Amino acid sequence: MKEYIEERAVEIANFIIESNATVRETAKKFGISKSTVHKDVTERLEKINPNLALEARQVLELNKSERHIRGGLATKEKYMTLSKSKRPHTF
Repeated sequence: MKEYIEERAVEIANFIIESNATVRETAKKFGISKSTVHKDVTERLEKINPNLALEARQVLELNKSERHIRGGLATKEKYMTLSKSKRPHTF
């Protein structure tokens, strides 16, 4: 494995752990795909630093278990914003 990939995998894991970031947030921050984030954390990092890989996976699993809640909140916010913009103006 190339050195820069190993460094990126460690950097990604540290970012996920420190900020409780999702795969999507991490991919955006590092300018890589969600698939690459997942592969770095679940496969590559396991060979480099198993303890760090475990910690990062635990954060990602927690985020995965909570994603339906975040999705519901995002939908609620969307429709709250839409309903406010459709209210008649009072002068």
